[in-house]
Amino acid sequence: MSRRVQNRLEKQNRILSAALKVFSKTGYANASMDDIAAEAGLSKPTLYSYFQGKEALFQAIMTAPRDVMMMAFETDEKQELVPQLLNFAWAYGDTVMHPDFLALARLIIGEAHRFPDIGKTYQQSGPDQVLRGLMFFMEKQRAMGRLIFEDPELAAEDFWGLILSAPRNRALHIPDERLERADLARYVHNGLRVFLRAYSANPEHDLAALQRILSAEKL
Repeated sequence: MSRRVQNRLEKQNRILSAALKVFSKTGYANASMDDIAAEAGLSKPTLYSYFQGKEALFQAIMTAPRDVMMMAFETDEKQELVPQLLNFAWAYGDTVMHPDFLALARLIIGEAHRFPDIGKTYQQSGPDQVLRGLMFFMEKQRAMGRLIFEDPELAAEDFWGLILSAPRNRALHIPDERLERADLARYVHNGLRVFLRAYSANPEHDLAALQRILSAEKL
């Protein structure tokens, strides 16, 4: 990668980070490109050379973490099921439990009635696409004889909900409370165990595989 390309990527990431901070503080409606440029330490023309407007920036914010989450499934089909599910669980958790994304989610929920397009953009750019990717992954695992289910959407939603629904809901309603990683792991690991008991074609094998991974991480 050339130095020019590296500089452009670094500047783009700086813009996205600045935009996330501004959106999370002021909400989508009150955020301005001037505020984002100032937060990023860039001129407004430079900002527009990367993103055409506020909507494009907002969509990019949702796309970047989505891509990170889905990288957990970009593996060889020979890789075991459990490590892939665990990798996704943490990629998802590290993203949605980040304070800035929690703040952004609260503001989107609060503005959904007045600005329904913002809620739709958020849903379509992030959660909906992650869900489709997770469904596709699970259908592949079913075809390989690793998972058993009738409805891929319900299976994906169950997995999603089991690993982090409770702590995320609590974090959304109690902004000042911080969940330690060990506490988050308690939810993630338990949710994965419950999912494997319900959907694995060989639950004993997969639960043992999960335990080996978790035991190795403690060493």
